[in-house]
Amino acid sequence: MLKKSQTRDRLRPVDLARAYGVSTQAVRNYEAAGILPPAARTRSGYRAYTPRHARALAAFLALVPGYGHPRAAAIMRAVNRGDTATAYALIDEGHAELLADRRTLAAVETAVADLVLPSPSPGEASRAASSRGEVPFQAASWGEASPRRELFVGAVARRLGVRPATLRKWERAGVVQPQRDRRTGYRVYRPADLRDALLARQLRRGGYRLHQIAAVIAQVRAAGGMAALESTLADWRDRHLARGRAMLSGAAALDAYLGDRPADGEG
Repeated sequence: MLKKSQTRDRLRPVDLARAYGVSTQAVRNYEAAGILPPAARTRSGYRAYTPRHARALAAFLALVPGYGHPRAAAIMRAVNRGDTATAYALIDEGHAELLADRRTLAAVETAVADLVLPSPSPGEASRAASSRGEVPFQAASWGEASPRRELFVGAVARRLGVRPATLRKWERAGVVQPQRDRRTGYRVYRPADLRDALLARQLRRGGYRLHQIAAVIAQVRAAGGMAALESTLADWRDRHLARGRAMLSGAAALDAYLGDRPADGEG
């Protein structure tokens, strides 16, 4: 039941909804989910929120952009039940994920900058063509080479300095996706496949696991190649910066809520 000391600061669900740009049903849902502390009730049974509820809502909405809705909700639930240790651990997890994303981005940028395809000598190309039936890959700008230029797995392995078995392992992990020659059934690497293999080699040298590399190369494929990847990486950097800033704002709002000791009788 609402106490007299709370009447002065009473806020209706609609008051919170209007102040923070959410629906009144969302306010009720947040309370039911533990994101807001329990509200007192008037004699007629209506919810009566207080400025503390408003600060809780502000903290939650500030946390969402940086930590995501599920983690922000979990943080608020932990805080509201007095389990600040769990709340801090959830915050730490969010920062650890962002740091891992930053390191992955740095690795991709380094790998892309270091990608160099050694051009085969005429003699090497001729020997490959005569002894293995391969179409020599001679494009100076391999990222823009004609898709008709193909190499078999042995030649790709030699170029990269890895074993053919390593390339097959990468294929099973989804890192590379070579096509099959219709006549022989052998794996053939086109320019985009060779690009992926080169990028994988660089990331493996950086200590990344195959499942991580597969995720990165999927980004390259989605971007439409290395040329388009530049804008994708720039957008990736911007999103990291925005998320870092959002985490700071969310932490500040949460700190204000944590430092707000409930007044006598306030929910």
